[in-house]
Amino acid sequence: MITYISILRGINVSGKKPIKMDALREMYENLGYMDVISYVQSGNIIFSSDEIDPKILEQKISGQIETDFGFEVPVIVLTVDKLKKIIESSPFVNDKNKDPAFLHVTFLASPPTTFDQRVIESKKQNGEEVSFSNTAVYLYCPNGYGRTKLTNNFLEAKLKVGATTRNWKTTRELLRIAEQS
Repeated sequence: MITYISILRGINVSGKKPIKMDALREMYENLGYMDVISYVQSGNIIFSSDEIDPKILEQKISGQIETDFGFEVPVIVLTVDKLKKIIESSPFVNDKNKDPAFLHVTFLASPPTTFDQRVIESKKQNGEEVSFSNTAVYLYCPNGYGRTKLTNNFLEAKLKVGATTRNWKTTRELLRIAEQS
């Protein structure tokens, strides 16, 4: 069995696409996944499966959500090693001048092929920083994520890939839970 972390985009946000975590955990179990654990209400599920291809898991989970709950939800599935690498690759985490409370990771469903980095960087506000990799966009938003123009929707549009964003605390906690599973 392989331990995976799935992160769902856009559920339970401002009352839209509501899914109770107990119903979501039950759906995962009905798909045959084991050791299903949810973390906070925004759609973070740690689980185990014999499936070796995260893309197949993404499709199955997304399809089942649409069947069970009646709406489409993009899903990104990561292995423990991939999540760990994303965390370790953050250019901001070891900067003592950066408060981890203002760090965010935008997880990418696939590597962006081409994009204009200058257009994205032109949206940075006072003190904000952004860094890109093939699997994630790292954000430092000292004025709060709610005030940035570097939103998930903006990054998806400019990078032309699906994405979902989590704060640093959630990202680290997902790894901690997955490593203990």
